[in-house]
Amino acid sequence: MNDPDHTVIRPAGPDDLPELTEVVHHFVRRGRLLPRTVVELEDLLPTGFVAVHAERIVGFAALEIYSPKLAEVRSLAVTEDMQGHGIGRRLVDECVALARRRNILEVMAVTSSDEFFRSCGFDFTLPGEKKALFIQTRETH
Repeated sequence: MNDPDHTVIRPAGPDDLPELTEVVHHFVRRGRLLPRTVVELEDLLPTGFVAVHAERIVGFAALEIYSPKLAEVRSLAVTEDMQGHGIGRRLVDECVALARRRNILEVMAVTSSDEFFRSCGFDFTLPGEKKALFIQTRETH
């Protein structure tokens, strides 16, 4: 059995790219994450975090910073065998902590797992009842 207490969350580095790409692409193939090229994931490394268990990467998340006011938690993925142990929450917490250190006002997440993000403190509205609204401009990614 996997012991999540021995899972380390640390900043992502260039050497992590091949393994974290496979973790993310696994969920892309299952339709759970939007496609990300290796170049896009490489661009997220400076603000990304990996979860490492038994010397293998079992999770990834990054904070994409759009402006001093807004950032997004991107490409959150935790391998199926390690889900349900708080690793995803720890990755999100690292992203939010980075946003706080960078003095970013708001962090958003575009997700189909809204219950998970709500459990991490996210909500559908911001103070003053501000909401994010979207329009899709094409069918495919």
